[in-house]
Amino acid sequence: MSTATATARPGAVLADLLPSSRVRDVALVLGGAVLTGLAAQLSVPVPHSPVPVTGQTFAALLVGTSLGARRGFLSLALYALAGVTGVPWFAGGASGAGMVSFGYVLGMLLAAAAVGALARRGADRSPLRMAVAMILGEAIIYAVGVPYLALAAHLSASQAISLGLTPFLIGDALKAALAMGLLPAAWKLVDKR
Repeated sequence: MSTATATARPGAVLADLLPSSRVRDVALVLGGAVLTGLAAQLSVPVPHSPVPVTGQTFAALLVGTSLGARRGFLSLALYALAGVTGVPWFAGGASGAGMVSFGYVLGMLLAAAAVGALARRGADRSPLRMAVAMILGEAIIYAVGVPYLALAAHLSASQAISLGLTPFLIGDALKAALAMGLLPAAWKLVDKR
C-alpha cells in the first residue's frame, strides 16, 4: 500500500500507513502496550493523592488514535492483563489489580477504543478535533477511574474528585495540547510525501 493511497483512504489511522499484515497488527498491539508501560514509569506523586501524575494516560490515548479502535483497545487490554499478572509496569512499577488507581487503567481501555474510533473519522487530522478527542478520552478515563478510586479507597464522591480528578486537570490540558500538535503534524508530514 502506498503512502498516497493510505492518506487518501477515508477511515485510515497512522498505523494503516504500514503495509497490512497480521504480523504488523501483532507488532503494533505489542508496541502500544510496551509504550504505555514505559510511559507509566514517568510517575510523579501528587501530595495527599493515591494517584500519581504519569505519562500513561497520554500514551494510552496516543496508542488509541494512532492504531485505531480495535488495535488500541487490544494494546491497552494487553497492558492491563500483563500488569494484573505481575509485570511491574503500572505507575511507579506497580502491578496487580488491587491498586486503588486500577480503575484508571480500565478506563484507558475504553478511552483508547473511543479515540481510535474518532481518529478513523478524521479526529487526528486537525488540532481542534484532536483536542476534542483527547478531552473525551480523558473524560472516559475519569468516568471509570474516579468512581473506582472512591470504592477502592473508601472515599466519598467529593473526596475522590478532589484526590483523583482535580489535581490532574492542568496536566491533562497540557497533554491535549501536545496531542493537538503531534498527530495533525504527523499527518501533514505524511501528506507532503
